[in-house]
Amino acid sequence: MTDALEDLPIHFEDLATGQSFTTGGRTVTEADVVNFAGLSGDFHSLHMDETFAAGTPHGRRIAHGMLIVSMTAGLVARLPLMRGLERTTIGLASVNCRFLRPTFIGDTIRVRVEVQEKQEGRKPDRGSVVLRRSVTNQNDEVVVEGLWTLAVRRRTAA
Repeated sequence: MTDALEDLPIHFEDLATGQSFTTGGRTVTEADVVNFAGLSGDFHSLHMDETFAAGTPHGRRIAHGMLIVSMTAGLVARLPLMRGLERTTIGLASVNCRFLRPTFIGDTIRVRVEVQEKQEGRKPDRGSVVLRRSVTNQNDEVVVEGLWTLAVRRRTAA
């Protein structure tokens, strides 16, 4: 990590395209899937019914895609990068995710975050930062890939 990111807060100017950060891991549990189903109301048989899921191409139950996206948000929130951006983020502008592989109960995921792009904002006190988030399982297979765009304050107006 660069010295600029060790000091809080982190502004638009402190980020450079290509910087990357990796989270610790988190194992997806049965309780996670059941609790997410209760919270979201998504009781699809692919997530909840072992007999049904056994007859699918996956051969067993899979975690909800949005559960994995939510876990991604939690893992990334613990990075020093995001703790530093906490005080300068104006808001989340967009999220675009692709689900490349299923995530199973018992898989351990981690997230690699890369600063993909920076753009000057329409207002001089802010800019947009696009963060590529690649979620991998314990086999280093990418299961979810996404672009998260944040509106971030500038240290000084452009």
